[in-house]
Amino acid sequence: MTMPEILVIVAQSDNGAIGCDGKMPWHLPRDLQYFKAQTLGHPVIMGRKTWDSIGRALPGRQNLVISRNTALALPDADTCPDLATALVRARGDKIFIIGGATIYRLALPLADTLLITRVHTTVARADTFFPPLDPADWQETAREDHPADAANPWPLSFCRYARRTN
Repeated sequence: MTMPEILVIVAQSDNGAIGCDGKMPWHLPRDLQYFKAQTLGHPVIMGRKTWDSIGRALPGRQNLVISRNTALALPDADTCPDLATALVRARGDKIFIIGGATIYRLALPLADTLLITRVHTTVARADTFFPPLDPADWQETAREDHPADAANPWPLSFCRYARRTN
C-alpha cells in the first residue's frame, strides 16, 4: 500500500499573515477558486478554529476536524483528537492540511508538498501567521503569478514547493 501524499495549502501575506480576528485577512476569488480546484475530491484536515471560520463542511471533500473536545459533533465532518488520528481516517491518495496555524505547525514536518498562495501585501493587524519555511527543507518547483484586478485587490502568486530529499 502506498502512502498518501500530504499537502499543506495556505494563503499568506508577504509578512506571513494568514489570519486576523478569526478570519482570513482578504477576500480573493482567484485564490478561493484555486483552493477548490486543488482540494475537491480529497480529504481536508483542519483545526476547530478553521472549521468555525468556514462555518460548514466543504462540499465534495471528506472533512476532518481536529479538536481536543472529542464529544464535539459537527455536521458532515469527522472530529479527531489529533493530527495522527485524522491522517489515519483520511481516505485518498492526497490529503490536504488547510489550517490553522497550530495544525500547520504540526503538519509541516510530515508534509510532502506545500501549495502556498503568496498574497503580495502586508497585513499589519494580523494575529495568526504561517510558520517560516526552512529553505534547506523546501524547493520551489512551480510558480504562477497573477496581477491584481477588479475582483482580486492584491497581486498573488501560486507557489508549489517539494520537500528536499537530503
